[in-house]
Amino acid sequence: MDFASIQAFFNRADSFARHNGMSITELRDGFARAEMELQPSHLNGARTVHGGALFTLADFAFAAASNSSGRLALSINSSISIYQGAQEGRLTAEARRVSESAKLASYEVAIRTAGGDLLAAFQGMVYRKAAPLDALPAWPE
Repeated sequence: MDFASIQAFFNRADSFARHNGMSITELRDGFARAEMELQPSHLNGARTVHGGALFTLADFAFAAASNSSGRLALSINSSISIYQGAQEGRLTAEARRVSESAKLASYEVAIRTAGGDLLAAFQGMVYRKAAPLDALPAWPE
């Protein structure tokens, strides 16, 4: 699979990310950018972005980056540190591969506002399976 096909796959197949208004806007080897425009449904009771929304955005970028080779990779561990909140605007999560072996790979994800303020940092590790990503069953459109 090429990068454009993998990007299209994630934007189509990840219904939870799509439901939350998230999309993969850039993909290359070991890197992905995911974006979302904050909506009232993304805010918590304190009227700032919900930690779950930040985690979901980071996890979506992490998933795309870790599968960018076209080989199925599944998360086995992840964590997030939240530094500050946001109430409106576009958020961007950029995932980068930090290390990789035959079976494991680690990624760091930075979530920023459109102005470049760092909201959160996410770390994740995946188990890399032998199966190609395009061997997954097709999802309905």
